[in-house]
Amino acid sequence: MTGRIIQTTGSWYQVLVDGKIITARLKGKFKLDRFDTTNPIAVGDYVSLETTERHEYVINEIHERNNYIIRQSPRNKHQRHIIASNIDIALLIVTISQPRTSLGFIDRFIAAAESFHIPVKIVLNKIDILKEKEREQVEYLQLVYNSLGYDVICSSTITKEGIDTIQNTLTNKTTLVAGHSGVGKSTLLNVINPELNLKTNKISEKWSKGMHTTTFATMFQLMENTFIIDTPGIKEFMMLHVEPEEVSGYFKEIRQFAKDCQFNNCLHQNEPNCAVKTAVEALKIAATRYENYLNIIENIKDINYWERK
Repeated sequence: MTGRIIQTTGSWYQVLVDGKIITARLKGKFKLDRFDTTNPIAVGDYVSLETTERHEYVINEIHERNNYIIRQSPRNKHQRHIIASNIDIALLIVTISQPRTSLGFIDRFIAAAESFHIPVKIVLNKIDILKEKEREQVEYLQLVYNSLGYDVICSSTITKEGIDTIQNTLTNKTTLVAGHSGVGKSTLLNVINPELNLKTNKISEKWSKGMHTTTFATMFQLMENTFIIDTPGIKEFMMLHVEPEEVSGYFKEIRQFAKDCQFNNCLHQNEPNCAVKTAVEALKIAATRYENYLNIIENIKDINYWERK
């Protein structure tokens, strides 16, 4: 019997099998020390099951993943946690305000998705509440990210702007929906499919940040062959699985110019004859993207330093 994990809660797993949801546990032969992550099974995994003498379902095989995306473990900053697997596309939900999504977060998420060959589209939500000056930031996001092949979809659950485009994006795919708490992921998904009835919450007025409403990543079936994976609000996103010299490969424009650098192992920091720095000065690479690239490099160096201690 084969199914797909739709939710993990502790030692029990919700598995979708032929349109029905069953509860299963992991067979005893699996040991956590076989895995380099905190969770051996993730939402989106395909698994094989068998029944016990007590008529319980147990997972006896985890099928090979096409891809997956990870984050820092919320319990141990030196360990990795798989958010979800077997993803066709990622929708990164961001907002200019209430709450503000930083460009650093956007670029870290995109770089991580690139490293696992997961296409990304950016949904700029709550477009209806923006003031005139804030709309300049919308134009900047569209200019920078559209030019790199990352579609920026403006959306509003109030005016319904962008809803049809998002629905068309989801069809016949497994889509990871990610973003900070409070950007309106659950509200947006409820508008797309009211039957989901996902729990929503208001923004904290004191901190202008979202309050967590999604505790575990959960996969929902919208229609045949169409799945969404709703994820917990992610405060930070760090790349824990790469070396500093690999990062430029996950920034499309930096990868393009890096071929012309004098040194093959150029990190595009202080090296001489760096084509990437020249491109930044010539405005061929957005300064914000370059700065966020450098921040990721330094973050990885810090992580590697403490792991060697």
